[in-house]
Formats: sequence, C-alpha cells, structure tokens
Amino acid sequence: MSEIQVHTTGLASQYIAQVTGDLERNVKEQERIGGEIEALQEQLGALQHDHSVLVSIQEALGGASPAGEADTTATPTVPPQATTEPRQRKPKKAAATSAKATTSKKSASKASSAKASSAKTPKTDTKPTLVNLIRGHLEQQSEPRSAAEISAALTQAHPDRGVKTTVVRTTLEGLVAKSQAHRTKQGSSVFYTTTTASEPAATDPQQEAVAG
Repeated sequence: MSEIQVHTTGLASQYIAQVTGDLERNVKEQERIGGEIEALQEQLGALQHDHSVLVSIQEALGGASPAGEADTTATPTVPPQATTEPRQRKPKKAAATSAKATTSKKSASKASSAKASSAKTPKTDTKPTLVNLIRGHLEQQSEPRSAAEISAALTQAHPDRGVKTTVVRTTLEGLVAKSQAHRTKQGSSVFYTTTTASEPAATDPQQEAVAG
C-alpha cells in the first residue's frame, strides 16, 4: 500500500508541475498578445490622427479632387461579401416573383375552368323545369284543369319532383300574367288552359253552326 501511495503522489506532483508551467506560459502569452494589441492600437490611433490632419490641410489648400480620389481608392476595402450578396439575392427575388406569377396564372386558369364548368352544367342538365312541365301538361289537355288536378298529374308522372299544389297555382298565375295561359272560373273553382288550346275551342261553336 505504501508503494502505491508513493506512486500516486509522484504522479500528482508531476501533473501539478505541468499544469503550473502551462498556466505560466498562458499568462505570458496573454501579456505578449495584449502588449501587441496595445501597440497596434497606438499605431492605428497615430495613423487616424495623421489622416485627419492631412485631410484638414488638403481642404485648406482647396484640393477637393485628391480627397475624392482617396475616397475612390478606399472603396475596394469594402468586404466582397457585402457587394456580392445583393447580386446573388436578385435572381432569387426574380425567381420568387416568376413563381408567384405562374401560381397566379394557374389559379386564374383553374378559376376560369371552374367557372366554365359551372356555366356548362346548367346546359348539360336536361331536367325540365316546373314551368315547362305545367305548360306541356296543359297543351296535352283538351279541357280546362284546376291547379290540384295538374299537381296530381305531375306528381304521378314525376314522383321525384315533389310537386306542390301551391307552387303549381303560383306558376299558373305567372303563365296567365305572361298571356301563356287562360284562367276561367266556374263557381268557386278556378281552371286553367293554354292559349293554344283555347283558340280552337273558341272556333268550335262557329264550326258547329256552319255544320248545322
């Protein structure tokens, strides 16, 4: 056990000596670099002072063009990244605007196609309207019909339409207002006929008289 302790203490003393030497070298290096930085700062301050003095002398002498030349010669000191980055970003912006333009064109074409399809759907729908059904039913009848009779006939012929008597009556009144149907009243009941069916009916008495 004593030999192990002596060995460990020897290693510890070696590590301590090594770390101490590294610390001393680190401190000396920091002092050296700090001294160099101070010297460089002093040199920079002296150069800046000389520059300001020279500029003031140049302005006093009235030589504005050399100052402009000095400014132009100082421009290359700008880092290249500051000048190249905007040039690299411009194509990206152009690409983004072109992409937006293409997407807007695509959306506009889609919207126009949707409108075209929605506009075409009513044309492809061959399902007759209620007005056409009522007008066609009246044209097929030789006698006046009431709204209830027309509603019952249309419900039997088209059970999927769900025809109501009130809607049929309103539609018939609209046809009467447009002079596309005639309305006759017998007691408390109202009957409807088409204009094409009523004209031959009006000529029937004359034909009977001629026949008699």
